[in-house]
Amino acid sequence: MKYIKQLSLVIFGGLLFSCCSQQQARRPISQSSGTFLKESVERNKKLVSVEEAKIDSIIKSNPNGKYIASNKGYWYRYDVKNYQDTIRPKKGDVANFNYEVKDLDGNIIYSELELRPQTYHVDKEQKIMMGLRHGIKLMRKKETVTFLFPSHMGYGYHGDNRRIGHNQPLICTVTLNDFTPENSPNLPPLKQNKPITE
Repeated sequence: MKYIKQLSLVIFGGLLFSCCSQQQARRPISQSSGTFLKESVERNKKLVSVEEAKIDSIIKSNPNGKYIASNKGYWYRYDVKNYQDTIRPKKGDVANFNYEVKDLDGNIIYSELELRPQTYHVDKEQKIMMGLRHGIKLMRKKETVTFLFPSHMGYGYHGDNRRIGHNQPLICTVTLNDFTPENSPNLPPLKQNKPITE
């Protein structure tokens, strides 16, 4: 009996001691040296320089079109300019526009007919490519602008899972049909036209 008491006391003490001890931190099996990130940065720099060289050759081959470099990393030119209006879309406005998407060789990827007129809440939606989100804010009503977007301002590495491949620079010709303030009483009911695509 005395033996069982001593044994149970030792077991209880061992359990109590093992529950109170802290677990040691585990060390990682391998430590990252940062080479992957460095290689990725170099790869992206090279990609951007190749895309910018292609875009530069398009600009130089079209001396009649005066392209403007944006501070966001893309280029644009006005095909139809509106000199009467001074107001441009701002955050919250509802813009109605048509556009066409081409590759840098001028081959149509999505026609204006396929994409249909689009309705977009400026700076409140993420449904269009980054370059268009910025570009629409540069336009006035009834203007047509041609944008040259490097891939990072288009659909980036991923593409659009349909016709636009990964890291594909794009030419977009956009016509801003109209825009209205978000709180306008004349605002038509918002209906989004779905593009007719595969």
